[in-house]
Amino acid sequence: MTNSSTTPDQIIQQLNWRYATKQFDSDRKVPDDVWTALEQSLVLSPSSFGLQPWKFFVVRNPSLRQQLREHAWGQAQVTDASDLVVLAIKKDVGAAEVNQFVDRMAAVRQVSPESLSNYGDMVKGFLAQPPYPIAMDSWATRQVYIALGFLMYSAAMLGIDTCPMEGFDLAKFNELLHLPEQGYSAVVLCAVGYRANDDKYADLEKVRYPIETVVGYCD
Repeated sequence: MTNSSTTPDQIIQQLNWRYATKQFDSDRKVPDDVWTALEQSLVLSPSSFGLQPWKFFVVRNPSLRQQLREHAWGQAQVTDASDLVVLAIKKDVGAAEVNQFVDRMAAVRQVSPESLSNYGDMVKGFLAQPPYPIAMDSWATRQVYIALGFLMYSAAMLGIDTCPMEGFDLAKFNELLHLPEQGYSAVVLCAVGYRANDDKYADLEKVRYPIETVVGYCD
């Protein structure tokens, strides 16, 4: 059944409203029910083979966020947004992760793991020898950016501001958040919250190329 509660005009309106927020209102927090929906936007994001080679670390501790800001070019979004999400890849994805996902799929869909053996073997074959030259960490990073897009789009549709951020010291973030010990590595940040009333960037016109420049049709 098609969900028609959101119109095309509403989507365009919210995507025009969205921008990479530079100044957040540090006094405004995302309500719990809204945050739950944003969490689900990450959980429900698609990934290659459905393997989900990622984890999303939500940092709310003020003192920890202040430390992280020192290693993110001093960007205020790190400390001032309601929430900071560190999107991380699972390092060295391989057969063990495939087996874990096969077991999860079998449990959710109430089938035997053995019935999914062809699927599991196919994914293991891809990871062991991809059909195109790519390192597994790079492959996992691509999946994480899909999740980032889902988070930002969902936030925009709910009237929540975001700012994606790549300007940070990867090694320091990994160290402060103890990610390597957990088998993960940070890839990108996303600050989530509400724009400050005096953010001068909020009302600037978006600078985009015309549709005919960036969208082509192959007939």
